[in-house]
Amino acid sequence: MKYLFPIVLLIVLTSCNAQEKKAQMNKVGDSTHEEISSQIAEYVTGAFEDSKGNLWFGTLSKGIAKYDGKELVYYTKKDGLPSDRVIGLIEDANHVFWFKTGEGLSSFDGHSFTNYSISEDFFTNVISNLFIDSKGTFWVGTWGGVYIFEDGKFTPFAVPYPEVSTPINQDTKNWITEITEDKDGNIWFARDGYGVSKYDGTSFTHILKKDGLHSNCVTEIEFDEQGNIWFGTRVAERDNPDPTKREGSGGINRLTKNEFVTFPEIKGFNRGEVYGIYTDPSKSIWISTVKNGVYKFDGKAFIHYPVPISIMSMLSDQNGTMWLAGAGGLYKINQNEEIVNVRKNGPWK
Repeated sequence: MKYLFPIVLLIVLTSCNAQEKKAQMNKVGDSTHEEISSQIAEYVTGAFEDSKGNLWFGTLSKGIAKYDGKELVYYTKKDGLPSDRVIGLIEDANHVFWFKTGEGLSSFDGHSFTNYSISEDFFTNVISNLFIDSKGTFWVGTWGGVYIFEDGKFTPFAVPYPEVSTPINQDTKNWITEITEDKDGNIWFARDGYGVSKYDGTSFTHILKKDGLHSNCVTEIEFDEQGNIWFGTRVAERDNPDPTKREGSGGINRLTKNEFVTFPEIKGFNRGEVYGIYTDPSKSIWISTVKNGVYKFDGKAFIHYPVPISIMSMLSDQNGTMWLAGAGGLYKINQNEEIVNVRKNGPWK
């Protein structure tokens, strides 16, 4: 039963609330079953544009979907993936694709898949983040910690555990939710229960709830053009087995000149959960909330887009279309600022 928790939480992180999702589905379709079957997937977990302009969408149960501008094609276990649960992907300098799956790391050269298992431990093989830094180091974040991938081998990379006063969920204490790099070459790790850890190549600096974060369960890190750091968090109290004690702080913090800024006027930014922060080509910051749609911050004000599902991944493509992947399917915001549900048959243009 201990292995059930990560799967359930992963679904919760993507769907947020099954009953709420079904209600949303019923609003936009004649039947929930028909509505779901017409979507790219019930849970779309990631959105990515490759160097050739193809769009890729990770799903929780249907592998990875690729749209090349003409047709939508799915790659699944039948094609060589180790799992049909694909959270997302990256493309390396050699144009090889690397997939985050629920059963290890997988690469695709355009013809065939090569799969890599980190260990026999279930948690370690659930890949949550892939990142290639400015020095070419390939970082792998998992539910079982951090690894460096080189020459087909995984080397554990120990990130220290800071002392925290908040309760720790033993099932997710090793979950690495984000790996990224700042302009100075520091590597940042977002963690579930242990806040944020910054590695400068020699030592670690930790940022925690006691320093100003809403929660020690950090989901996202994003750097803006002004030197601010944005942090997305989830409500740690959600893990409480007592349903009457699942309220707490979570949402968005911005670190500006060593001071934490909150946005009490924005719904979902203080007692909600955020699983996506994204910088578009115009350098605007996009933030997705679980229950209050998506916000765009242009440096002056927040613009609200009432997307009817919980969004987990965002992408602005080369044509300026914003793609929103989440619980219930795929949406886009077109250049006319319209929110459109994109199903298997479109509309893609």
